Amino acid sequence: MEKRDYYEVLGVERNATEQELKKAYRRVAMKHHPDRNPGDPDAEARFKEANEAYEVLSDAQKRATYDQFGHAGVSGQSGMGGGGGAHGFSDIFGDIFGDIFGGGGRGRSHVQRGADISYTLELSLEDAVRGTSVKIRVPTRVTCETCDGTGARKGTSPENCVTCNGAGQVRMRQGPFSVQQTCPRCRGAGKTIKDPCHVCHGMGAVQDYKTLSVKVPAGVDTGDRIRLSGEGEAGIHGGPPGDLYVQVMVKDHPIFVRDGSDLHCEIPISFVDAALGGELEVPTLDGRVKLKIPSETQTGKLFRLRDKGVTPVRGGPPGDLLCRVVVETPVNLTKRQKELLQEFRDIAESHGDKQNPRRTSWFDGVKNFVDALKS
Repeated sequence: MEKRDYYEVLGVERNATEQELKKAYRRVAMKHHPDRNPGDPDAEARFKEANEAYEVLSDAQKRATYDQFGHAGVSGQSGMGGGGGAHGFSDIFGDIFGDIFGGGGRGRSHVQRGADISYTLELSLEDAVRGTSVKIRVPTRVTCETCDGTGARKGTSPENCVTCNGAGQVRMRQGPFSVQQTCPRCRGAGKTIKDPCHVCHGMGAVQDYKTLSVKVPAGVDTGDRIRLSGEGEAGIHGGPPGDLYVQVMVKDHPIFVRDGSDLHCEIPISFVDAALGGELEVPTLDGRVKLKIPSETQTGKLFRLRDKGVTPVRGGPPGDLLCRVVVETPVNLTKRQKELLQEFRDIAESHGDKQNPRRTSWFDGVKNFVDALKS
């Protein structure tokens, strides 16, 4: 399947900031997370696609390469990708003749490093802000204990390939050229296993699960990654293991919305408190604090509580908690309440429009607009 543009995958513009990328990734990843879409292969594919896109675009160097060369620049196959560095002349020569005569000019090492693996860890906002330690169970390939990773039956060991004598490559003459190619017998390993291990069937590793403890630092956010060195898949034929990358995803919170180091929340207040003023208890991640509401407060008024936000994981001062006031209209009024409100309306109307300046200004604007249409 043809790869989609990474910016299109995350739904952002090409000049998107790091914060915009993080928000977009969080939205797409939450939507297509396999745990939320069981049995849906399309969702799983979209989730992996989002992970791949964010991994490239969140890295300044990889992003610059992708912007210049597209997918070819970061695929690791064009000499410009994440695998690093351009190939030399001998690599190019080997690739050309490998395509013609079968097999590349570069033999594969018998000992190979294990693959890196990724694990998505969902956290509550509280755990992400304060930090925590969690246990995760990860499916992975581990070293076969029966053969100690050699791939050979216990008591035996791999032998040098008789065709290439352990080099992993053979030299063939093609007219005036002498061409080096991967050994067809050992497929570049340089070793052969006459009697494979009956557990791993010669691979040196088996599929298993392992439980790991992950220490999550305080202040992490969606899109952050925690690297556990050596906890990836086991290497092939005794090679070193890969790494495990724990991808953080912070779940939605019923009260707070995080924006970088700041937190936002909405506080409903009665129209009486808004008009007369009062004092409210406001929740924070550290407990409740008192917030003084001045008289004549309007809907949308923002109150800033200093240092009640999040301390960034990479250091810096804590953010703020911004509380937005929403004036709530009362419901299920009693007869007496309706009578009092009617009395209040009558008194307010006797004072003209002085007590409702915004309404007066709005209706004046409407009148001017309508008059302009008639003229």
